[in-house]
Amino acid sequence: MDIPRHIAIIMDGNGRWAVARGLARYRGHQVGVESARAVIRRAGQLGVEVLTLFTLSCDNLGRSEEELDFIITLLDRYLVKERLELQKENVCFRTIGSLTELPARTQRLLAETGDFLRSGTGLILNVALNYLGRNELRDACQSIARRVVNGDLAVEDISTEMIAEHLQTTGLPDPDLLIRTSGEQRISNFLLWQLAYTEFYFAEEMWPEFREEAFMRAIVAYSKRERRYGLEGNKRMVSNV
Repeated sequence: MDIPRHIAIIMDGNGRWAVARGLARYRGHQVGVESARAVIRRAGQLGVEVLTLFTLSCDNLGRSEEELDFIITLLDRYLVKERLELQKENVCFRTIGSLTELPARTQRLLAETGDFLRSGTGLILNVALNYLGRNELRDACQSIARRVVNGDLAVEDISTEMIAEHLQTTGLPDPDLLIRTSGEQRISNFLLWQLAYTEFYFAEEMWPEFREEAFMRAIVAYSKRERRYGLEGNKRMVSNV
């Protein structure tokens, strides 16, 4: 089976899952942690190199203060509780997004977790927090523009490779597979540059329902697809696994 090197997931549907069951929205986020734990473990077992989880977008900061506080508190607890288990699984931890807008405690725990798991040589767990793809592209353009203004770079030297190097995902392969749960079929301002040739898989399950079996269905569906990258079908590029 063709295993993706990099899987990105939009973990959607926590609140709707809870409301549909007569529960407070925060319960969906609480149960959703179990889905994240199951998927991280299975991805590592399969030999996936990178797993990027869209955990919190900039737009999510507009939610009710009660729900947002619960999400942040849940993240803080996860970072502390799961470090040893992630270390046992040889996971390396990194983040993308505007972390400076998060609470100081969360910023500290993210930095500590990154340091604690820095030596991991297995799965790279890449967590997107307070992230939007357009913001990432804006920041990359500003960074390149400053180099031009300072005379360190000519406009003609700006290439697609250079732009990629100025993104927060620099050093990581682009996603091979994007999974979005809850039946929604949009990418919601996520990894806009990186998803150029990514295969999309839209799962009907809400995120709290998305466990190992559902994850494997997505990978099996991916393995049956022919990735042509604009080439003819009989000129398929060699698998990157």
